[in-house]
Amino acid sequence: MKVYKTDEIRNIALIGNAGSGKTTLAEAMLFEGGVIKRRGEVASKNTVSDYTPIEQDYGNSVFSTLMYTEHNGKKINILDTPGMDELCGGVVSALSVTALGLLTINATSGIEAGTDAAVRHADDADTPLILVFNQLDHDNSNYDNTLEQAKTSFGGKTTIVQYPVDAGPNFSAIIDVLKMKMYKYSGDDGKVEILDIPDSEKERADELHNELVEKAAENEEALMELYFDKGTLSEDEMRKGIKLGMLDRSLYPVFCTCARKNIGVGRLMEFVTNIAPAPVEKKHREVIEGKDVEMSASEPPSIFVFKSAVESHVGEITFFKVMSGVVKEGLDLINSKTGNKERLSQVFVSAGKNREKVEQLEAGDLGCTVKLKETKFNQTLSTKEAGTIFVPIKFPSSRHTVAVKAENDGDDEKVGEVLSKLKYEDPTFVVEYSKELKQLLVHNQGEYHLNVLKWYFDQVHKISVHFLSPKIPYRETITKPAQADYRHKKQSGGAGQFGEVHLIIEPYTEGAEPKNMFKFGDKEQKISVRAVEEHKLSWGGKLVFANCIVGGSIDARFLPAILKGIMEKMEEGPLTGSYARDIVVYVYDGKMHPVDSNEISFKLAGRNAFSTAFKNAGPKILEPIYDLNVWVPSDRMGDTMSDLQGRRAMIMGMGSEKGMEKITAKVPLKEMNKYTTSLSSITGGRGVFTIDFDGYEKVPSDVQDELLKAYEAEQEEE
Repeated sequence: MKVYKTDEIRNIALIGNAGSGKTTLAEAMLFEGGVIKRRGEVASKNTVSDYTPIEQDYGNSVFSTLMYTEHNGKKINILDTPGMDELCGGVVSALSVTALGLLTINATSGIEAGTDAAVRHADDADTPLILVFNQLDHDNSNYDNTLEQAKTSFGGKTTIVQYPVDAGPNFSAIIDVLKMKMYKYSGDDGKVEILDIPDSEKERADELHNELVEKAAENEEALMELYFDKGTLSEDEMRKGIKLGMLDRSLYPVFCTCARKNIGVGRLMEFVTNIAPAPVEKKHREVIEGKDVEMSASEPPSIFVFKSAVESHVGEITFFKVMSGVVKEGLDLINSKTGNKERLSQVFVSAGKNREKVEQLEAGDLGCTVKLKETKFNQTLSTKEAGTIFVPIKFPSSRHTVAVKAENDGDDEKVGEVLSKLKYEDPTFVVEYSKELKQLLVHNQGEYHLNVLKWYFDQVHKISVHFLSPKIPYRETITKPAQADYRHKKQSGGAGQFGEVHLIIEPYTEGAEPKNMFKFGDKEQKISVRAVEEHKLSWGGKLVFANCIVGGSIDARFLPAILKGIMEKMEEGPLTGSYARDIVVYVYDGKMHPVDSNEISFKLAGRNAFSTAFKNAGPKILEPIYDLNVWVPSDRMGDTMSDLQGRRAMIMGMGSEKGMEKITAKVPLKEMNKYTTSLSSITGGRGVFTIDFDGYEKVPSDVQDELLKAYEAEQEEE
């Protein structure tokens, strides 16, 4: 393979709804460019993309796949991405290293939920788009309806470059209003005749050509002046205007294809090579540390890792974009995060599972290597002198969480190892062990995403696992002051144990001064605060510990033990075993024994006195509350609102945003279990949401009663 210069490279991502034909389009592009001699089919499980066992089992893309083709003296790097939004990790990473998205739209279905999701990710990445109306040969294909839906979704950005002569089973011809030619196809191999536009289509083609000229001219003042002077633009001038419009994302050209029969694919590739932005024309990835670099072959070499994968018989494969300089076999670079050296022992271009060794790759190109020691996705390799670190890819926040438990306790360690590896292949899996909940948690994008994880456990690693609803991280607190004392006494031969603690607890209020007087019933209790310690708790909230001992009733050396006992009970609250928070403790009296008193005695006395006082202090359970933003189609607004109200949500506001209705609410985490599935069902897959932690609030009395009963039953079982 020849070495392509930066301006000869085009990096594109194929995005769109599942079933819109992305993988088939990629196959046709590789065939058109001569990279493959025979086109595979998804149903036959022999495509260049979707080559992993899980993808062949599922019949659709699960990960992004890097491929390349050659056309018109240019190299086109292609990233085929998943169409299910729950598998969005591959879409986000692909858009982060490409300069153009080909948004495939099934002409029988129009704009679908996956189309909306793909566009959102393209918006976030500021990536130009081409709209590819695919599958125009189907019985139910409808170009006009698909076009209207695109105009509704994208407004004036939708710009016709092509339209079909006869969409449906007889589809074989496309009118191109940029070239002002008709492309006539025969057979299934993309053989094309370029003909004059027939008289029956001339009027429509002229009208659309003039619209395209106007849209091209609008993108530069000099072009507009030319248009006013001449009344038209040349093809090269139109290309310039279209490119400018694509770069600022004000223009989405519409192309027509039947990828299965290779209709329109060659012309689409010609447009990509002529007009699509080269890598240097897309905003360079920002540098967060070290030396800034330009996307030029003359700069010191640096690469950004956008994907990691593991294949049997190969091991770990690292996919990267050359951000600057020239990358050659045997090149030594430094991992800017760890400071360790990595050698690129081999450099490949990739066409799915087929990889070809190359002499070198220049700035802007995409490639892969194997057997790096520790470099993972989102990391930078650069020269030691540069120390460059590129801003990492930001993946969408998790929308669904489960606890994972091996069916066989002996497999727990293996489960952790599997999850550790898989999260590098799909970084939208976020794995953590919650010490508080005593559960291994996997944060993910939804139940379909979770099915991918289960497939790996079942089919590859042969480990039976259970997915459980995660426990809720409740908190416990108090609402009023309470007093208690406890004597710990143990005598069983030899040295005994003795410690007695008298204490008062009250709710903590930010900024409040410690008190010196409490009243319980008819009895007043005066105390004298001698010292105050404020402890910020790692799980949120505070514990204030006040030493009010006078007259030496408890030796100062035992106070740390009392605090330790209280803190132990704060870590396992008296109501449900959840963390306790926001409490002031006044230790004001007690008793010691000259021989039997020791630290363990006072720790236990303090712990039990605190527990007794807590239960008499109007204890309340607090639940985590989240800020929820939901976007839904207007016709599903009512059903969505009803569902949220059934989840104890407090609606904070409503409005419109990007053609969708937006609901903002505060909702308890307990009620968000499987919300991804529910919202998808209500909205036909078009609803989306984000969720972020807000704070803790008291649970309603009936919910607290349920939680207390459940905890008591759990304790009895144990």
